[in-house]
Amino acid sequence: MSSRGEHQTVPLSVLLKRELATEKIENPEIVHGQASHSKKGEDFTLLKTECQRAMGDGFTTFSVYGLFDGHNGSAAAIYTKENLLNNVLSAMPADLNRDEWIAALPRALVAGFVKTDKDFQQRAKTSGTTVTFAIIEGWVITVASVGDSCCIFESAEGGIYYLSADHRLECNEEERERITACGGEVGRLNAGGGAEIGPLRCWPGGLCLSRSIGDMDVGEFIVPVPFVKQVKLSTAGGRVIISSDGVWDALSAEEALDCCRGMPPDAAAAQIVKEAVQSKGLRDDTTCIVVDILPPEKPAAHLPPPKKPGKGMFKGMFRRKNSGSSSHYKEEYIEPDAVVELFQEGSAMLSERLTTKYPLCNMFKLFMCAICQLEMKPGEGVSIHAGISNSVKLRPWDGPFLCSSCQVKREAMEGKRPSRNRHGSDSD
Repeated sequence: MSSRGEHQTVPLSVLLKRELATEKIENPEIVHGQASHSKKGEDFTLLKTECQRAMGDGFTTFSVYGLFDGHNGSAAAIYTKENLLNNVLSAMPADLNRDEWIAALPRALVAGFVKTDKDFQQRAKTSGTTVTFAIIEGWVITVASVGDSCCIFESAEGGIYYLSADHRLECNEEERERITACGGEVGRLNAGGGAEIGPLRCWPGGLCLSRSIGDMDVGEFIVPVPFVKQVKLSTAGGRVIISSDGVWDALSAEEALDCCRGMPPDAAAAQIVKEAVQSKGLRDDTTCIVVDILPPEKPAAHLPPPKKPGKGMFKGMFRRKNSGSSSHYKEEYIEPDAVVELFQEGSAMLSERLTTKYPLCNMFKLFMCAICQLEMKPGEGVSIHAGISNSVKLRPWDGPFLCSSCQVKREAMEGKRPSRNRHGSDSD
C-alpha cells in the first residue's frame, strides 16, 4: 500500500515467483537418475518433475516416477505409461488444499489403476504390465503397485522401508487364496508324468502374478487394484529405488543400496543394473530408477552414507501416529523424527478401497462414477457397498457410486460373475 493509502497491484507472475521461492525453502530437493539393460524391450519408465497444480490455497508442485514392466508384449506397458497419471488426477476432487490433496491420493490411485485397466481391455489386447507408481509431494511419498517390481526407501537415519507389495503367487499366500476363491486355479506347469516345474501360476493363462494391468486372457480375478502405501519422511531425506524384477531377482535391498553408496542418482542406477546383470546375467529387462530426496540446498551428488540399520529393520519400521488401523488415513500431520506411515492398504476389494476414511466424503461428487468419472443421473449409479452382507456401517444407499460398466468390472474382479476366460500363451 502506498503512502497515500492507495492499493498497488502486484503482477501474478511476481506472486507466483514468491510462492515458488517459499516452496523451495520448505520442500526437499529431488534429483533422479535411471538405467536399463533391455532383453525384450518391455520395460518403460515415466519421470515427471515439477508438475504444477492449482490448489484451494495456492499452488504446489509434485513429482511422479513410474516403472512399467510389460509381459506378453509391450502394449499394456506403453498404454499405462501414457494414461495412468491423467486417470489418477482426474479422480481427484477439485480445489483441495495441500493436505487434503495428499489425503485423497490413495483413493484416486485405486480409481486410476482400475480405469486404466478397464480402458485398455476394451482395446482387446492380451498383454499385461506390472506397475510401480510413486508420487512425491513435499516430504510425502505415495506409492501404488501391482506386480513384482519393487520400491524401497532408505532414510538418512538408516532405516530401510518397503513401499510396495510383491504380488507373485509363489510368495503371496493371501493372493493365492483370493484367486482360488474367485474361481481361478493356482499351480505349477505340468511337465508330464506328474512332475511340476517352475513358479506357481494362475490358470487359465499361466500368469505368475495375482495383480497387473491388462492380461484379459487370464481372467478378471487377476486384478488391477493396487497396494498403496503413503509415508512422510523426516527432513533429513533419503534415497528411493524403484526397480523391475530383473534387479530384485539378483539383489537384496541392502545389496542394491550398498553397491551404489555415495553415488549420484544416475551413476547409482547404472551401478545397480550392472550388479544385477553380473550376478544373474541378462535374463530379463532390467531397469532401475534412483531418486534422492534431499534437504534444500544439499548437494545431490554427496548423499552421506546413512547409519547402518540393525538386522530386522525392514518393513515394520514405521512410527505410527496412533494405534488405529493402518488402512485408515491419519488425519493430522506431525513433524516426524523418523519415517511416519500415513496410510497402507492392500485389499483387492473396491468396496474397501473406494470408501473414504478421512473427512473428504463430501468432496467426491455424489453422482459421478468413482472409477471412470462418468456423470450419472440420480438413481443411475450402483453403490460400491451394494451386495455386501452382514454390514452395519456400510449401507447400500451410501456412496460412492459406480456406473453400470464399472459395476460389472467390479463384480468380475470379486468373483461375482463368470469371468471372460480367454486362453492365451503363458505369461511371466
